[in-house]
Amino acid sequence: MRETPGTARRTSKTRIRLRKVEDGRVTSSRDVLATEEPLEIRVLSGGERRTVAVTMRTPGADFELAAGFLFAEGIVSSREDIEKMSYCLSSEVGAEQQYNIVNVTLRPGLTYDPSSLERHFYTTSACGVCGKASLEQLEMRGCRVLPPGPRVFREVICSLPGRLRSSQGLFEETGGLHAAALFDTDGNLLALREDVGRHNATDKLIGWALLEGRIPLSEGILMVSGRSSFEIMQKALAAGAPIVCAVSAPSSLAVDVAREFDMTLVGFLREGRFNVYSGFERILA
Repeated sequence: MRETPGTARRTSKTRIRLRKVEDGRVTSSRDVLATEEPLEIRVLSGGERRTVAVTMRTPGADFELAAGFLFAEGIVSSREDIEKMSYCLSSEVGAEQQYNIVNVTLRPGLTYDPSSLERHFYTTSACGVCGKASLEQLEMRGCRVLPPGPRVFREVICSLPGRLRSSQGLFEETGGLHAAALFDTDGNLLALREDVGRHNATDKLIGWALLEGRIPLSEGILMVSGRSSFEIMQKALAAGAPIVCAVSAPSSLAVDVAREFDMTLVGFLREGRFNVYSGFERILA
């Protein structure tokens, strides 16, 4: 896969001026916010170029985000399926939007069904179709029940929130970002990505793993900073991650996915305690 980087990419932080009110006093101050801008993902295949998704994201790791999204949606299955990724030419869209559009060229001969991506043309933190049809769709795409293992000590699970939080550099500055991280079974951090959306952070992380040749994540623990939704579990399942941990609650459909495909789902992971909604056999007391 060839990658064409940009030379003046968008920044992940935005500095602003504001008025601060505290104890009845008003002062002028500066702050750093997490940047939020749209990213349009275009796929080039068979001589055609098609927009497959538009998502609001924090600029940075855009190629990983695009690769992770296409992998989770079943459009690509390996890094070899991606021939090239590039930002759009400024002559086509103008310099202001150049780095908000990623073109992904698939390898010759690889085709896909555009209708399978219709629900994602505008993605949000809550996107996803609901109910039994969602589970059937995963099965139709070739997702299979995950094999047994690995097993992880309870103390390792309890240590993950602190390790995640201490590695969130952008959150430390802005206070407004989600994170997705990959840990090994000893609790060592392998990779972490941040974004305004949980699903985008997860796509960036899985895209990194895909481009690094680390898929499937059969010995990894996926940790997200917010709640676990159907979409988070869908992405974890596609990547072969058997254990998913979240700081907050899961949705009902997230639990359904975990139980249907034998995944371990941990929620409310904080302050030395957690709930296990599926796959308790992977947790060592």
